[in-house]
Amino acid sequence: MGFRRMIRPVLTALAGLVACLVLVAGTAGAASALPRAHGHVVHIVKPGAQANASKSSNWFGYNQGTLEQGGTLFHSIAGDWRVPKATQHVRGRAEASSTWIGIGGGCVDAGCNVGDATLVQTGTEQDVSKSGKASYSAWWEVLPGPALTISKLRIRPRDHMRAHITETVKNSNVWRIKLRNLTRNQTFKTKIPYTSTHATAEWIQETPVIIGANAGFADLPNLSRNTFDRARVNGRAAGLKSSERVLLTSGKNDKVIGTPSAPDRQHDGFALCSWATKCPAP
Repeated sequence: MGFRRMIRPVLTALAGLVACLVLVAGTAGAASALPRAHGHVVHIVKPGAQANASKSSNWFGYNQGTLEQGGTLFHSIAGDWRVPKATQHVRGRAEASSTWIGIGGGCVDAGCNVGDATLVQTGTEQDVSKSGKASYSAWWEVLPGPALTISKLRIRPRDHMRAHITETVKNSNVWRIKLRNLTRNQTFKTKIPYTSTHATAEWIQETPVIIGANAGFADLPNLSRNTFDRARVNGRAAGLKSSERVLLTSGKNDKVIGTPSAPDRQHDGFALCSWATKCPAP
């Protein structure tokens, strides 16, 4: 079939980030704009040879699309994960990662010939500074707006996170976002109007987009093996399949540097391994 590429124009997306900053920040409540913009403005996916998985320049995890699912549209998504511990992969280099669930932004069909430019999402951030100091935070985002930090949630490695993104009324395009740190008994909630295609659903670990002098995808830190669980869409178990996996690749040779495992026995969870080509299922 050859490589297929889904690219959103970078300049248009960056302009949208600036235009949306004031609008989205006004709905943030306890949130504030991250100094490092997640953006997720570019997502390049190509069919891969490994277990029929897709490849991405900045995502690894699972993606479901409406065409792959026989026309199903996504009105809610949920999932649990453990926050991975981040350490420096290359000495003296700043590195960043995020772990999240979302609706939109992914591949609409199994071959990834059709992409989705909308995305509503929430998750955690795991970064390492040039000096090697790790930092952790929580955030939420709707494209093309910036990621907004959730200051009321304290995040540490191994914390048990539970997230829900739900349309208040089917096809209303009004969304409730709820992110809980079950380990620390802390909860964040917000509600926002946002027009979505409802075309894809994801459980993802990512190298976010950096905006500024060194614009581009962040470098991936070392991350401890972590897991997603209780993956649900439209109120039902997600029924994950290995063909829905997305591998993180780097360089001209598409070297795999981030790998999701096969689904667990309940088909509602999986593991994530950074800087690895294999990952055992939970």
